[in-house]
Order: sequence, then structure tokens, then C-alpha cells
Amino acid sequence: MSSGQIPNEHYDIETLRAAFPAWALFRSDAGVFYATRRGVRLRDADVDKGLLQTVSADDAEVFVSLLQDQTRMALGS
Repeated sequence: MSSGQIPNEHYDIETLRAAFPAWALFRSDAGVFYATRRGVRLRDADVDKGLLQTVSADDAEVFVSLLQDQTRMALGS
């Protein structure tokens, strides 16, 4: 999924959830996107490598980019 496919005003949370099943995703009433890792508790060493337990962003493009980056980093660790 490319980040340009998910404009803020037309995002589909179910599509995002299907694309990132390792994350619990939601969008706040204020419009902020949040995701936290499902069933994973990061170790200090993981955090030191740049992995995040939770990510957030004000727009869908940045949000998807963060999730993609975190997925790549987790696979490389």
C-alpha cells in the first residue's frame, strides 16, 4: 500500500488494519491516527534501535510511512 492512497478525509481504518495486522489502530476524535503494537512488549535494546511501541501522526500519509518504517526496522532486528 502506498501512502498516497490514503487521504485523511477518506481513510478507511479497516484497510489500514488489514495492511498492518501487527498493530492496533484507531483515529481519535481530534483526527490523530494512533497505532500500538499488538502482543509485543519492546525490550530496551529494541527501543535503542529505534522501534516504537506506539506511533501517532496527524495525517494518513505520515502515519502509513511511520508504520512502514517500523515494520521494516522490526524485520531487520
